[in-house]
Amino acid sequence: MAYLFSYFSSAESGDLEKIWFAVSRDGLHWQDINNKEPIIESTLGTKGIRDPFIVYDDKTKKYYMLATDLETSEGNWGEYVKTGSRSIRIWDSEDLINWSDERLVEVAVENAGCAWAPEAVFCKEKDSWFVFWASCVKEEDDENPKQRIYGAFTDDFITFSPTFKFIDKEVDVIDTNIVWSNGYYYRISKDETIKAIMIERSPVLIPENIDDWEVVEAEVPNNFLGLEGPEVYYLREQKKWCLIADQYWGNKGYLPMVTDDLGSGDFRVLNPDEYDFGELKKRHGGVIEIPDELYSILLKL
Repeated sequence: MAYLFSYFSSAESGDLEKIWFAVSRDGLHWQDINNKEPIIESTLGTKGIRDPFIVYDDKTKKYYMLATDLETSEGNWGEYVKTGSRSIRIWDSEDLINWSDERLVEVAVENAGCAWAPEAVFCKEKDSWFVFWASCVKEEDDENPKQRIYGAFTDDFITFSPTFKFIDKEVDVIDTNIVWSNGYYYRISKDETIKAIMIERSPVLIPENIDDWEVVEAEVPNNFLGLEGPEVYYLREQKKWCLIADQYWGNKGYLPMVTDDLGSGDFRVLNPDEYDFGELKKRHGGVIEIPDELYSILLKL
């Protein structure tokens, strides 16, 4: 098996946000493909694409890519969270090369100001995909609007169940990623208030009580400030889990951390000589395992 990294890289392009791909044999050393040119550009909504995330559906034999509908050239983040798009972008593909026309699907609640960083995880309990994202919403008891994580179920990435609240904390929460390991769903999120990464786990994806998630104390990601866009994936050769997060403070790029057991919270930050993210500066994206034959084909783009 190999790995595909989908990401956006607006800093290098000086253009609207677009999607680039990189591939890797080991999940740590990445090679930009397609002559370092974007794989996908947008024609809908704001025409800006950020935060891509790809999953593979064994039933349909298709890959689905989700992304944020957001263009940030004006840098007005105060408005982006309050009056931004309530839709997410979705494409599908059988081979990661030929993609369908993009579609905008409105998923956020009516009073939401945005729908950021959509991702998906397969829910074993419901035998369905759970799609989730961050929305800034002012509820009745809120003094100010707050970022929360919302979600909905889908079987085809076209029609969705009613949206419901998935994460609601005292702090603002964005950029959630979810993986399954050793009997638990692990959700890794950005605490938008202090700009650090937090980890929780639960044996079921949607517990009866929204707060029934166990906190995993993880000193390194918990105390390493200025991180966002966390993504977790398994390094099969090393038999370790890798957590990568974008060091957006200082525009330093992705920082990888590894652990033998997500439940232990014991992460080691890799030394610079242990990884290589390639020439293009990668911003919030997603990593997925791919077959060796697809790796070889993508490498030739």
